[in-house]
Amino acid sequence: MADLLIELFSEEIPARMQAKAAEDLKRLVTDGLVEAGLTYGGAAAFSTPRRLTLTLADLPAMSPDTREERKGPRVDAPEKALEGFLRATGLTKDQLELRDEKKGQVYFAVIEKPGRPAAEIVAEVLEAAIRGFPWPKSMRWGKGSLRWVRPLHSILCILTGDDGAEVVPLELDGIKAGDITRGHRFMAPGEIRVSSFEDYESKLRKAHVMLDATARADMIRHDAEQAAFAAGFELVEDKGLLAEVAGLVEWPVVLMGDIGAEFIDLPPEVLQTSMKEHQKFFSVKNPKTGRIEKFVTVANRETADHGATILAGNQKVLAARLSDAKFFWENDLRKVAETGMASMSDSLSNVTFHRELGSQAERIDRIAALARRIAPVVGASPDEAVLAAKVMKADLASEMVYEFPELQGIMGRYYAKNAGLSDAVADACRDHYSPLGPSDAVPSAPVSVAVALADKLDTLAGFWVIDEKPTGSKDPYALRRAALGVIRLILANEIRMRLDPYIDIQLLRFKDARRDDVPSEGVEMLIDEIADHGVFGAAIETVLKAFGEKDGQAALETLKTEVPDLSEDLLAFFHDRLKVHLKGEGIRHDVIDACLHMPGNDDLTLLVKRANALAAFLATEDGANLTQGFKRANNILTQAEEKDGVEYSFGADPKFAEDDTEIALFKALDAADTRIKPAMESEDFGAAMGAMADLRAPIDAFFEAVQINTENQIVRRNRLNLLAQIRDICMNVADFTRIEGT
Repeated sequence: MADLLIELFSEEIPARMQAKAAEDLKRLVTDGLVEAGLTYGGAAAFSTPRRLTLTLADLPAMSPDTREERKGPRVDAPEKALEGFLRATGLTKDQLELRDEKKGQVYFAVIEKPGRPAAEIVAEVLEAAIRGFPWPKSMRWGKGSLRWVRPLHSILCILTGDDGAEVVPLELDGIKAGDITRGHRFMAPGEIRVSSFEDYESKLRKAHVMLDATARADMIRHDAEQAAFAAGFELVEDKGLLAEVAGLVEWPVVLMGDIGAEFIDLPPEVLQTSMKEHQKFFSVKNPKTGRIEKFVTVANRETADHGATILAGNQKVLAARLSDAKFFWENDLRKVAETGMASMSDSLSNVTFHRELGSQAERIDRIAALARRIAPVVGASPDEAVLAAKVMKADLASEMVYEFPELQGIMGRYYAKNAGLSDAVADACRDHYSPLGPSDAVPSAPVSVAVALADKLDTLAGFWVIDEKPTGSKDPYALRRAALGVIRLILANEIRMRLDPYIDIQLLRFKDARRDDVPSEGVEMLIDEIADHGVFGAAIETVLKAFGEKDGQAALETLKTEVPDLSEDLLAFFHDRLKVHLKGEGIRHDVIDACLHMPGNDDLTLLVKRANALAAFLATEDGANLTQGFKRANNILTQAEEKDGVEYSFGADPKFAEDDTEIALFKALDAADTRIKPAMESEDFGAAMGAMADLRAPIDAFFEAVQINTENQIVRRNRLNLLAQIRDICMNVADFTRIEGT
């Protein structure tokens, strides 16, 4: 057995690519070795800015001999069939064997391959891995054809066994594999000869290279926290920045410096973003004031002056960056003080949201109108919701957000407060983008919820109108995220609202804006009617009747089919996202489907409440057995209806009951129906499920005791109508035909 060590040494690899590259090297090499017949005991991959490293333990010296038999065509088969078989096996006709089978003689190929030395296989696999490496971006240099993320300088590839280390014979475009690596670029740049992974790791450590990225990150975090603590400060946690910085250095040296006094009063988010994006600095907070007053930078080397020169240079560059940020901040505040946020919002009329969906200003008007209608449903003031919608995107026109787009919303809150707007409006400016992802916090303040819902619904309706829906893995406008945001806003705040009317309203606004022939007066009448009654079909008929013979009636008629089709499709998209969301919470897809096919499925809070109750019921013994009883009743009934060509739904009569269990089932169904109907009306799904659970025993007893398809046709029809009653009662709670096993 031998251990394999590979190092690919190059110019600096971008930090964002290192972790995946290490895993890709591990995958490509191990898959290739296994496919060639070489097993291994364990594998580990590492990365630093200048190297990808892979170590494998316990490789055999040779791959095993193999013997494979392949059955070919019959002897009397067409010649082309034999030719294809020979090509596939790589043999000649005289190398084939003839064997007797029931249908005649058949050609067989016996392919024997002797084992190969591990070094030979490793060389082939590594060359293929390097030449086909899946870098997001790669380059060529010099005269060779080899591509790598940055110029590749050397390849270390050795097999270490009991007899010592053996260099794997490999050469790529003039780069010959060896047993040589190099240490830190500045602190130990000389060559280092190694004989095993343990020797390699130890010598690199002495040469100021920490091989393990996780160890580098841990060291940076520990030293930064200790430096901040010693000065009475706190390090602001940033896992993404920590991972990135760990990929920028091979020998991390933590240095802490001061932020100039003239910048301390900048918003902490501005300081943190500017330092992170431009300088890769960590923020250090004063716990007494909550302000960011210091920073941590990570150098890639130790120096005689303990980093003083590095720190001085970094502070000088940082001061220049923060001077720009301070200028943007003060300039924006001056505009807000002079004209309020109106000037920023007004300028958005010159900013295109999407070439087919108009400007940001037009979008804001649509969102404000929808927010006014949503506000009462979520407990917000309509006027405050409209005001928040009017100013929530004003910071898109600010100099600060132009420089730092990731601060949109955050800066909006600061500007709103400086303009004297209420906390509710200011918070909505910050929160209306949320939730941005599955782990992002969900706003709960009513005004924030109203404008966040309106913003996301407007986005979805707009892209549905222009047929720019997500396809496969492509979702350039983050519409899946927007739909999930709507779902989480509704469920987290337990909002009772029907989505369909609001989807219809926003679709109509887009139709009105995009078609000259649709009269705005009629569209506004239609929107008001939908808002009042929530049913598109009835609303359009009412409006058409009220509109009379005016010009544009024909155009309004076309909306009868266009809007419902789009609305239904968009609601189905919400349902698909809801399935994904609820599946993550452990609710089975068939349970969700069973509830989706019930009335009121655009009320997501009601839908989830029903699904949770059904899931809990089906998890019980009564639920599982009742489901089987429903399945049996539904199957018998469906077959009988197909055979007889009639529908058995005319009500069973107890006077035709012949068995005690039959009489008991009549009574149980009547009692259950009496309990289930009011429970469903009051949305007490637990009580409805409890009433259904009481049906389990009488249904089981009925099926045990009676024969449905008896020769007495009166009794048979009565029993089939009784099964229909079972089906109807169950289907009033959920669509049990969607439950797996039914």
